[in-house]
Amino acid sequence: MTNQGASNARPRFIGGHGGGRPTGEKAKDRRGTLRRLSDYLKPYHGRLLLVAALVLLATILGLVGPALLGRAIDQYVVHNDIDGLLAIVLVMVAVYLAQGIFTAIHGTIMIRVGQHFVADIRAALFRHFQALSMDYHDRHRTGDLMSRISNDSETINQILSNGLIQFTTNILSLGGIMVAMLLLNLPLAIGTLIILPIMLFITSRITERTRVAFRGMQKNLGVLNAVMEENITGIRAVQAYAQEKAAVMQFQDASEAYRKVGIRADFITAALGPMFTTMMILTVAATALLGGWLALRDVVSVGVLATFVVYIMNFFRPMRGIAMVYNQLQSALAGAERIFAVLDATPTVTDAADAQPLRDIGGAVSFERVSFAYEPGKMVLEDISLEVAPGATIALVGPTGAGKTTIISLLSRFYDVSSGRICIDGVDIRALTQDSIREQLGIVLQDTFLFSGTVMENIRYGRLDATDEEVVEAAKLANADGFIHLLPRGYKTQVSEKGHNFSQGQRQLLAIARAILADPRILILDEATSSVDTRTEIHIQEALLRLLEGRTAFVIAHRLSTIRNADQVLVVNDQRIIERGTHDELLAAGGFYYRLYMSQYERLKELAAVK
Repeated sequence: MTNQGASNARPRFIGGHGGGRPTGEKAKDRRGTLRRLSDYLKPYHGRLLLVAALVLLATILGLVGPALLGRAIDQYVVHNDIDGLLAIVLVMVAVYLAQGIFTAIHGTIMIRVGQHFVADIRAALFRHFQALSMDYHDRHRTGDLMSRISNDSETINQILSNGLIQFTTNILSLGGIMVAMLLLNLPLAIGTLIILPIMLFITSRITERTRVAFRGMQKNLGVLNAVMEENITGIRAVQAYAQEKAAVMQFQDASEAYRKVGIRADFITAALGPMFTTMMILTVAATALLGGWLALRDVVSVGVLATFVVYIMNFFRPMRGIAMVYNQLQSALAGAERIFAVLDATPTVTDAADAQPLRDIGGAVSFERVSFAYEPGKMVLEDISLEVAPGATIALVGPTGAGKTTIISLLSRFYDVSSGRICIDGVDIRALTQDSIREQLGIVLQDTFLFSGTVMENIRYGRLDATDEEVVEAAKLANADGFIHLLPRGYKTQVSEKGHNFSQGQRQLLAIARAILADPRILILDEATSSVDTRTEIHIQEALLRLLEGRTAFVIAHRLSTIRNADQVLVVNDQRIIERGTHDELLAAGGFYYRLYMSQYERLKELAAVK
C-alpha cells in the first residue's frame, strides 16, 4: 500500500467509538483574554476601524438631534418662524436618517465579522481537537469539548455581532451626553449630573446580582443538560432495566432546580426596566423643577431645558444597555478563556523534527523492554518485549485490565512509551510520522463505530478515493455483500446514529470490509467475533481469514477457542507478559493460560448442559 501523504493521512479507525450557553462566570484574566481575542481579530482590523468610525458618527448624530430640537424651540417656535422651523425639522430628519443608515451599516459589518470570526475559531478548535493526543481526550468529557465549539464560540459571536457595538455606543453616548450638557448650561448640568453616582451605584449592585443569578442558572443548566444527555444516550439501558420513572424523576429534579434559579434571574432582569424607568422619571422631574427655577431667573432657555430633558431620557437607555451587556461580555470572555485553554493544550505525542514517513513496509514489529504508565507512578506495562515476523498472527490474552489494549494503543502511537521502544521494520516508531504509521494500521474493534451516511460511504471510509466497484468488491470479500443487497436501498441505505439499525454481526462485517478496502499492512483485531451468533461468526471468520492473509496481525482474544491457529500467544497479566508460545504449547505447560482456557471450557460445558 503506497503512502498517501500527510495531507490525506488519517488513522485507520475501522471500528470503535466516536465521541448554548455561556458559563455565566467571569474571566480570570480579562486583559490577557482581550489581548488574545484582538490577535485573532487582526484579519478584520480594517473592517473594525470602519465600524468604529461609523459608531462614532452615529453617536454624534444622536447627540445633534436633541440640540437641534432646543434650537428650534428657542429660535423658531418662540418667534413663530414657520419657515425656519420647517428647515430645521428637515435637517433633524436628515440627521436621524443618516444615524439610522450608519447604524444599519455598522451592524451588518459586525454581523459578518462575528460569523467569520466564530467560523475561524470553530475550525481552529476542531483542527486542534484532531491533533490533540489520546490522553487529552481521556481526561475531558466529550460534551464539554463540544460545548466549547458550539456554546462558547456562539457566546463570543453574540458579543461581537451585537453586544460589543451596544456597549461601545452606550459608553460613547453617556460620555457625549455629559459633555453636551456641560457645554449647553453648566449650572443645570451640574444639578442634573449630581445624581450620577447614585445611579452608578444602583446599576453596579443590580449588575452584580444579575451576574450571580445567571451564574447559578448556567450551573443548573449544565446539570440539566448532563441528565438529558446521559439518559437519552443510554435510553436502551434505561428501558432494559425499566428505569423510565427514575429517569423522569431525575430530570424533573434537575429541571425544578433550574426553574427556581431561572425565576430569580429573570425576575432581576425584568426589574431592570421598571427601575431605570422610575429613575428616569424622577430625574426628568428633578431637572424640570431645577430648569424651571433657572429659567425664571433667565439662567437657562426653554429650548435648552427641552434639550436636557431629551438627553436625560436618552441617558438612561445606554445605562440600562450597559447593565444588560456587561454580563454578556463577562460570559463571552469566560467562554473565550475556555476556548483558549483548549488551543493552548499541546499534544503529548508529536512527530520529531526529522521524522520520516513509513514506506515499503514489510510488517515486522518489535517491542524492546517497553514500559508505560498513563499516570506517573502507576505502571500499566512493565518490561514488555516481543518479536513479530512479517505476516505472523499474535494473540494477546489475559484478564480485563491486564494491559492488552494498551499494547495495541502504543503500537498505534496513540501514546508514547515511558521507556523502551517499539519498532516497525527495525525503525523506532517515534522516528516515523504518525500519519504514515496509521496508514499502515487497520483496527477492527469489538464495538464497531458506523458514521452517519450510507453503507457505501461507511465502507469507503477505509479509503476515501476508492471507486464504487472497489467498495463492492471489498464488501464481497468481507461476506457483507449478501446482506447489503437485502437492505431497502442496498449500498445507499442510510446508517442511523452509531449504526443501531444494523445488528452487531452486520456492523462487524462492514468494519472488515473497510479494513479490506484500506489494505493495511498491520492489523489489530479486538475479538471481532464476540457477541454474535454462530452462523454470523462463521461469515466473520471467513472474512477475517481473507483479511489476515499476508498481513501482520495482533488479535486481542476473549474467547480462547478463536486463537488456536495464532503463530504465537502472549499471556498478559499484572502488567507483564507471563507466558508465550503456541496454543498447544501453552496448554501443555499447564500454567496460567491452561487454567484460563479450562475455566472457559468448563463454563461452556455448563451452559450447554443448561440448554
